[in-house]
Amino acid sequence: MTWKDDLGNTHDLDHVLERGGSDEELGIPVAFIETAWRRYTKHSRNKAQEIQGAILPLLATWAHARPFAGVVLAGVWTKGSLTQLASNGFSILHVPYDTVIDVFGTRGIDVFYEETTTDSYLRSQIDKWEKLSAANLQGIGLALRAAIHEDLEKFMDSLGGTVLRRIESVSVLPLYGTATDCRTVRDAIQFITDQSNEPSAGPFVRFEVIVRYDNDDRITANFSLPNDAVSFLESFL
Repeated sequence: MTWKDDLGNTHDLDHVLERGGSDEELGIPVAFIETAWRRYTKHSRNKAQEIQGAILPLLATWAHARPFAGVVLAGVWTKGSLTQLASNGFSILHVPYDTVIDVFGTRGIDVFYEETTTDSYLRSQIDKWEKLSAANLQGIGLALRAAIHEDLEKFMDSLGGTVLRRIESVSVLPLYGTATDCRTVRDAIQFITDQSNEPSAGPFVRFEVIVRYDNDDRITANFSLPNDAVSFLESFL
């Protein structure tokens, strides 16, 4: 699925949950979730940066919607690459390589390989996979989820907090007045002090809208035109 940021750059994403979308038209994004596999640590930092490069501009574009940002990673990832993603606000679900090996091994499939592993051996394991019954395929999925149960639950709780959040209140503050330019910080302080106890009047400046959710998310937006403020609020309906 392709999404476009404010600068006109397109980003092909793995999974997007949205509200109000259709086959022809994108809706309001609720969650961006990327998936990735790495066998060796030497490429994990680059992949983490690639994910950030795709998602962070979209989070900025859709800041008024505060979408969830998550990654589902499997295989070998350095602690630094995971920390980098977490520090940029991503929720992370990581399935370690050893867990993948153990779970597939219960169905007789050896997914461990090195750079020296022959193509013929890998082909033989793929053939085993393709011959598994539907029950065994489902069993692998269930076993993987069971092996990472605690981390999966945390990830789903974080995702659910955004998907299921409800608006708790909406504050609308109309601002009036005329801007006063002060040459120094002291002049600005003096201006505020002089004005603090006096009623003021002036032309309409803008609407400040604050949307608060029951999961403590908060979205603040400013609009100089009433129609823009209404359109913003209508996107939450």
